[in-house]
Amino acid sequence: MKIAISTESTCDLSKKIIEENDIKVIPYKVILGNDEFSDDETVPAKIFEYVEKTGNLPKTSAINEEDYLVYFAKLLKNYDAVIHITLSSGVSSAHSNAVIASQKFKEVYVIDSKSLSTGIGLLVLYASQLVKLGKNPGEIAHKLQMRVPFVQVSFVVDRLDYLYKGGRCNALSYFGANLLKIHPQIILKDGLMKPAKKYRGKMEKIITQYCKDTLEEFNNPDKSIVFITHTTATTQMVENARKVLEDNGFKNIIETTAGGTITSHCGENVLGILYINDGGKID
Repeated sequence: MKIAISTESTCDLSKKIIEENDIKVIPYKVILGNDEFSDDETVPAKIFEYVEKTGNLPKTSAINEEDYLVYFAKLLKNYDAVIHITLSSGVSSAHSNAVIASQKFKEVYVIDSKSLSTGIGLLVLYASQLVKLGKNPGEIAHKLQMRVPFVQVSFVVDRLDYLYKGGRCNALSYFGANLLKIHPQIILKDGLMKPAKKYRGKMEKIITQYCKDTLEEFNNPDKSIVFITHTTATTQMVENARKVLEDNGFKNIIETTAGGTITSHCGENVLGILYINDGGKID
């Protein structure tokens, strides 16, 4: 049986990883004023330039039901079944649109990642492994659902202005954080973005402590793979994160750059580590 593993551009996987694993991707749209771009073609620098010039955040456009209908129909011309993993239903209407569209087909399974960025990517790569192991679509969908609650997604945010402009941070918190030079950790909990720990100091030093704190709290990681994902980051920030992960025995540490949708909501100099916190249940 030929199974397509599918997701959305918000998975933030590199083109190389997507091609190597035969992953199918449908893009979100990022709107900068009167110009519309595909999410996976929108580099962070273009977004930062637009915000600096206009004072406005980009708009992001969720994939609608009609787009999914066309997309799924096209995939099913070459595949017997489709496993599609969406951005968290808690942050986008795309999941419900995909579910409605999938009901027009017999062999389309839609999984709510309850995640974002490379948190989705981790599930996508796991699904690809299951295809290679010869699992059927129902088994793959079930095993993905079992791992969804264990995906650890968090970031440290350098600046709060993007979150504030996007309505994810109130004025008092924004003012206080700026005044005290606080850099908050943002976690995904129950499919929603929420503030967690607060850090002060230079981002390079903060990243080391954030990684240690995260691994202490979510202390049963699948060490076969972890992502260091950032919108922008200094070389030292990435190296500090990598050092902590290496010291904790992670085997495959992959650095990725966040796409347009994630960048539009979080801004510059944001870095996170993402892994599945279930000890490594592969089959």
